[in-house]
Amino acid sequence: MNGDLLLKIARQSIASAFGLAPEVDKEALLREYPELGEQKATFVTLTINGQLRGCIGSIIPHRPLIDDLMANARAAAFEDPRFSPLTAEEFENVDIEVSLLTVPQPLDYSDVEDLRRKIRPGVDGVILQLDGRQATFLPQVWEELNDFDLFFAHLCLKAGLPQNCLAYHPQIFVYQVEKFKECDSAGCSR
Repeated sequence: MNGDLLLKIARQSIASAFGLAPEVDKEALLREYPELGEQKATFVTLTINGQLRGCIGSIIPHRPLIDDLMANARAAAFEDPRFSPLTAEEFENVDIEVSLLTVPQPLDYSDVEDLRRKIRPGVDGVILQLDGRQATFLPQVWEELNDFDLFFAHLCLKAGLPQNCLAYHPQIFVYQVEKFKECDSAGCSR
C-alpha cells in the first residue's frame, strides 16, 4: 500500500474541513488506485510535538479503505471525545499517522500467564471484551506502555473495567498493523 498516498488523503480530508484544500476527489483516486476501494479498517492518529491530539479508527473492515480513512481522519481531528476539536492553527503543526489493521483474530488463553506468553509486545494490537465493554490499543501503544501488566491495566481502565480485569478472563482478540507516519527519524513527508 502507498503510505504517502494514505497520509495525503488523511491530511487533505482534514484540510478541506478548514477550507484549506479542495475535497478529496474519491472517484479520480479510485480510478488510479483501485485498492482504495477494498474494505479495510484504519486508525488515524494525530500528534502535536509528540503528544496525542486525536485517535479514531475502525477495528473491523466495513467500508472501502478511502471512505474509512477519510472518515477516521476527520473524526480524529474533530470528534475524539478526549479533546476539543482541532483548530486551524493546530492543524499547521499536526503530524498524522495512518494504521491499516489486519482482521482481528480471537486469542485463546487459559490464564494470565498463558496470555503473557502468547501476546507479542510491539507486534500485536489488542482488543479486550468483558461484560459488554470493549477497548483496544494499537501495537504502537506498547512503545509507551512496554510492560505487560501496565499495558493491560491501562487497557482494562480504557474499557471502563477495573485495572485487574484480566482476573475475570476477558475475551482477547489480536491484530497487527501496517503504519505510515508523516514524521519519523528520517524526517517529514508532508
